[in-house]
Amino acid sequence: MGFFKSLRGSHPETVGGQSSHQEYAPPPGPPPSRQPPKNEQWAPPPGPPPERSQTGPPPGPPPSHTQPGDEPPPYHDWTVIEDTALLPPPPSLGHSTSPSGNASLSEADRAHEWCRVHPLIRPHHPTPMQHDSVKNGEVRLIKPREYQGRLSMTGSGRWSGSTAPGGKDACLLSSLPMYFAVPDSPLLTGMKKIIYFEVKIMSYGRGRGVDASSLALGYCAMPYPTWRMPGWERGSLAVHGDDGRRYVNDTWGGKDFTTAIKAGETVGLGMEFSIPDTPPSYGSSPAETPKMKVDVFFTRNGAKEGGWNLHEELDAENDLGVDGLEGDFDLYAAIGLFGGVEYEANFHSHLWLHQPT
Repeated sequence: MGFFKSLRGSHPETVGGQSSHQEYAPPPGPPPSRQPPKNEQWAPPPGPPPERSQTGPPPGPPPSHTQPGDEPPPYHDWTVIEDTALLPPPPSLGHSTSPSGNASLSEADRAHEWCRVHPLIRPHHPTPMQHDSVKNGEVRLIKPREYQGRLSMTGSGRWSGSTAPGGKDACLLSSLPMYFAVPDSPLLTGMKKIIYFEVKIMSYGRGRGVDASSLALGYCAMPYPTWRMPGWERGSLAVHGDDGRRYVNDTWGGKDFTTAIKAGETVGLGMEFSIPDTPPSYGSSPAETPKMKVDVFFTRNGAKEGGWNLHEELDAENDLGVDGLEGDFDLYAAIGLFGGVEYEANFHSHLWLHQPT
């Protein structure tokens, strides 16, 4: 027992002569959180607060304030008529229907669906023989299955034909393009390109029902529904002889252009492709600038009677654009007929009454 006690040892109450229970006193002075005595006075720092501006308003009246002696601005002189010669012409007014009405709505719907399924084909580079034959007027016409009548070649670039009275709409197309987008483009050659042909109306026969017989001449990008007149569907334009209206991708009623084409008259249609007056600028998208300048012209009995610029201002609600006609696709000659018509088509320049330059 004494042994274990020796291991535990004893706990003295003093260490080094000092007691182990020390008493602590608080530090002198008030605690930090205590306010200073009431007799101490604090003054604010000199000057305005930092957020307060020391600047005053600018001298003088505000800009909108007029001095008593200022004259009011003059009124606009509404009696002066501004020069509108430099403004683009307004869009030609179109018609919702054609006066002849020689096509049914079901035929139009079928053509729209056909065009949707058959997009325009890309141009190809012709052989030198093909290109030369077209330049020399050696153009052949292809008779579609809708064509009811006679068609024969009477000479180099010269065709004669007649359709049966009461015949349905049919569109003759040239076997080769009149305009080859690859070798004929002015953007590549640096020279303008003109295509043209003429048709003489020998006689008109009986139409279909109350419709008159007539003919239309134009141009089409391929493929084209041959049971539709040129100008009615995408990638086509034409002048129609029954109403004298021009049609550009226009499935409605066309736009007023000229008078009706009569029997015994020779009419021609041409297109001129040239470099645009304002070339595209760097950084501009293709949609902002026309691919090239395209002018269409119409002749009657050897004299130029009228024309239009393909990129004229369009009616945003009714016009369907000029896709396929801007020189980036091959264009074929097109002759549309309905009812009984006897005619001659001339593609050789020495047979033309009008010589385009």
